[in-house]
Amino acid sequence: QVQLVESGGGLVQPGESLRLSCAASGYTFSAYAMNWNRQAPGKEREFVAVITSVGGATTYADSVKGRFTISRDNAKDTAYLQMDNLRPEDTAVYYCRTNVWGRAYWGQGTQVTVSS
Repeated sequence: QVQLVESGGGLVQPGESLRLSCAASGYTFSAYAMNWNRQAPGKEREFVAVITSVGGATTYADSVKGRFTISRDNAKDTAYLQMDNLRPEDTAVYYCRTNVWGRAYWGQGTQVTVSS
């Protein structure tokens, strides 16, 4: 069964960095794209970044472009989201998501809080 487990969230000050991890199991990780999404309090869940399965092409939301970097290590079945120059508006629960066999799978989320 497909499982995604996020880790690496925490409380940081504006301008600092965090790296989130998404450990995957139960499917062929290297064969599928991986997305990061986030949901801030009182707001809808929104797209953050995606990395393809083959070639590792990436796409970012405009709000994080130039500050966040998505990557993957297919040998470790893990995807990452490096977040630099964090801002208070990046505060949210961050989720990884993949679509396998036509179904979307989500992790449980990890909280990121950016505050001075």
